[in-house]
Amino acid sequence: MLTWTDERLAELPVKDDVRLRGLDMTRLETFCDAAFAFAVTLMVIAGGNLPDSFAALVEALKDVPAFLASFAAIGVIWIAHRRWSRRYGLEDGWTTLISLAMVFVMLVYIYPLRMVASAFMSYLSGGFLPTTFSFSGRSDLTGLFVIYGLGFAVQTVMLALLYVRALRAAEQLRLNELEIFRTRCEVAANLVLAATGLTSAVFAAVSPTSLGIWAGFAYMSLPIIMPILAKREEQGANRLRATMNRSSEALVRRHP
Repeated sequence: MLTWTDERLAELPVKDDVRLRGLDMTRLETFCDAAFAFAVTLMVIAGGNLPDSFAALVEALKDVPAFLASFAAIGVIWIAHRRWSRRYGLEDGWTTLISLAMVFVMLVYIYPLRMVASAFMSYLSGGFLPTTFSFSGRSDLTGLFVIYGLGFAVQTVMLALLYVRALRAAEQLRLNELEIFRTRCEVAANLVLAATGLTSAVFAAVSPTSLGIWAGFAYMSLPIIMPILAKREEQGANRLRATMNRSSEALVRRHP
């Protein structure tokens, strides 16, 4: 791990109150980027064959919303890992193990992700948007939500673990109070995401088949919950920033 002196820290750009210690791409980050790109390729391959007529093209284009939803899900996880890498620049045994585990889960997770997105879009559109996956009954769909929810929970728990690792390296990284606060908020946010996926999976597993299909709507709470968490984080950051400024001003007055 690099030794962070005051001079080196002062040269770093700051984003969202956190100094970016990982601007130089590591081999681990390069590998993870390639793996996420490969996951998108698998998702495209899973979509079916190349259309051989205009009618087939129109039918294939109906699958775009499901593809977009799947792509967005992968993109969110990739961006989250990239943000962590940029903030801390860590590449030790634990971070490598967690990142490789994320890649493994992603490559397994891509198929249930594609199936859930396709089935869910078909359900919302009343069948107008087709699904290329066949289900023998609602129990298949609820079972799929269990698998998807567990995969989602595992991915977000591993993101939380990466931030926990950064907290444990706070002294070596020389994180200030505000950076530690932001890091703790990232742990909390990812645990909320994991709890949502786990809740969806449990609801699908224990509910009657007729109710289990509603497990997917657990994720609809996230556009409400996450902005609330973000607002509370910003309020806490503002208070901490003001406290740190007052402390700095007091120090300057004592030592002009």
